Amino acid sequence: MQQAKKIAIIGSGFSSLAASCYLAKAGFDVTVYEKNATVGGRARQLKGNGFTFDIGPTWYWMPDVFEKFFNDFDKKPSDYFTLEKLSPAYKVYFGENDSIDIADNLNDIVTTFESIEKGSGKKLEKFIGEAKTNYDIAIKELVYRPGDSIIELVTLETAKRVTQFFSTISKTVKSKFKDFRLQQILEFPVLFLGAKPSNTPGFYNFMNYADFGLGTWHPKGGMYKVVEAMETLAVELGVKFQINANVEKITTSNNKTTGLIVNGKAIVSDVVLSGADYHFTETLLESSQRQYSENYWSKKTFAPSSLLFYVGFDKKIENVNHHTLFFDAAFEQHAKEIYDTKKWPENPLFYASFPSKTDDAFAPNGSEAAIFLIPLATDLEDTPALREKYFNMIMDRFEKLTKQSVRKNIIFKDSFCVNDFKEQYNSYGGNAYGLANILTQTAFLRPKIESKKVGNLYFTGQLTVPGPGVPPALISGKIASDKIIKAYKI
Repeated sequence: MQQAKKIAIIGSGFSSLAASCYLAKAGFDVTVYEKNATVGGRARQLKGNGFTFDIGPTWYWMPDVFEKFFNDFDKKPSDYFTLEKLSPAYKVYFGENDSIDIADNLNDIVTTFESIEKGSGKKLEKFIGEAKTNYDIAIKELVYRPGDSIIELVTLETAKRVTQFFSTISKTVKSKFKDFRLQQILEFPVLFLGAKPSNTPGFYNFMNYADFGLGTWHPKGGMYKVVEAMETLAVELGVKFQINANVEKITTSNNKTTGLIVNGKAIVSDVVLSGADYHFTETLLESSQRQYSENYWSKKTFAPSSLLFYVGFDKKIENVNHHTLFFDAAFEQHAKEIYDTKKWPENPLFYASFPSKTDDAFAPNGSEAAIFLIPLATDLEDTPALREKYFNMIMDRFEKLTKQSVRKNIIFKDSFCVNDFKEQYNSYGGNAYGLANILTQTAFLRPKIESKKVGNLYFTGQLTVPGPGVPPALISGKIASDKIIKAYKI
């Protein structure tokens, strides 16, 4: 009997976890090497003073992608965790006494739009109908393709919509809706793709269907429960995990991978799959074996980095929902500071999550757990003084908009920013979400899943196809594993 091929996977984020499951199911001998102390990559947890925080992703969108993943193993999400649909899905503040709650169903959202701008309700129904069609095309057809060729994008359905690839979300939205608040609500989901609405192809309005059509969900216990579910499934399938395992080098012979150097020890492997930062992974090779130069990476448009604060309050916070967006600043100006001028924003938009509004597991009784996030340009100077300056800036606005004093009630606080993304995730420029999904970085124009210079070396995750976000990470893991399985004809 032939011995199973050994696969070494670098990193244990969502894409690596997904790939490990598919590869183990196919009969490979799979080991995952994670440099940090817990599995999950950027989706880890922070605990302190009785509070629990999801360090990374906090939004559970596109539940169908999670269902498809677990169904591929004759499982379902409910075998591992409990989902709750958030109602309202989220709240958006635009100023004092000016906020909008987004309901958990399209009919109520249509009513909300109509109450703000006469005639916008019907326009929204049509817009979301188009977005659903695009969603079906994208999620059922396009995003599971490996990004090898432009031909993958050429179908009868995409040919009918070719103009949407050369228009933008911003143009489309502004041509239909005149109220700036409605425009911003419809432009907001594109932030999950890591790009300005003015640079994102109109076809990507499928994210609006993900928002209004499929809704916003919360896994009881937080996003880390999804990580634990995937780890449990992987172990059931035979995957082995090594934590505190720092990969120092990818070893090669005759331009084929032979394994890894992990914590100074040689690991022999037939195939290496990296779910770590793509740029970092190539630094583990000799310079002649790298596909993409430093010049290549420097010219790419990266999704934002972030300044995050994890805060525990000794009282319940009022006038906020589980997810609350603060759009009381100029949207376009902040986007310009992220992507164009690349500097610390003068007056940033920010997002806050209060998971303890929904889930008692996050905070002691009578207390509140909060996560605050400011999107930032990559590679900014990151100092304790700057972090504190911006914390005070958003707290001033938060207290004013929500009409309460909260700073004196803080009993736990930690932060995470550019330097931490670089140090803990080897993230290029300290990016939080990967490469932006602009037209020139879509599908076959993204870094390739399979190395063209080193045999048996593959990549998965947010710097390759299909792009940023948790559901795309699951899909990326499947795409990479499919390529490996096909190459070895298992």
